[in-house]
Amino acid sequence: MATSKLTETQAPAQPGDIANERLAHMVKDAARAYIRALQMRLAEHTVSYGHWTILRILWDHDGLSQRELSDLAGVTEPTTFAAVKALEALGYIERTHLPGNKKNVHVFLTKTGRALKRKLVPLAEEVNEISVEGVSAEEVATARKVLIAINRNLAKDEAAAQGTARRVPSTRELGRLLADL
Repeated sequence: MATSKLTETQAPAQPGDIANERLAHMVKDAARAYIRALQMRLAEHTVSYGHWTILRILWDHDGLSQRELSDLAGVTEPTTFAAVKALEALGYIERTHLPGNKKNVHVFLTKTGRALKRKLVPLAEEVNEISVEGVSAEEVATARKVLIAINRNLAKDEAAAQGTARRVPSTRELGRLLADL
């Protein structure tokens, strides 16, 4: 599948359309731009964006179980397993069972994995700085406040749906639903 490459003159929407664009689409486009900008920088260190997510969590919470890591990363356990396996092959993490617990596999950073923090965090900080060029500190603070409120409101909506028919279906369920059409 080919990916489109946007240049500065090829914005996702035309100026007249931006005023009418839905907020959700604008947030999605901004998130995609952040991820792409960071991925360009991470690639120089043989780290994917998915690996970055796992590493960030481990830098703050080393020794989590794979399930806890999945929960914090917001991805499925098979996705976490694949990322952990790749990070282990790169020598950034190691998996182990804790004494007295043969069931859960815990993930620990290696010395090399911990050292990556000094190299990779400045790349993310650079992307953050680039993203707010020309935006005042007050506007950034307002944007943060708004995004926090949006996330809180949507989390409340999802929590309120628990126990009802409205829920987030798994990828497998979605595939079956689409196959039935």
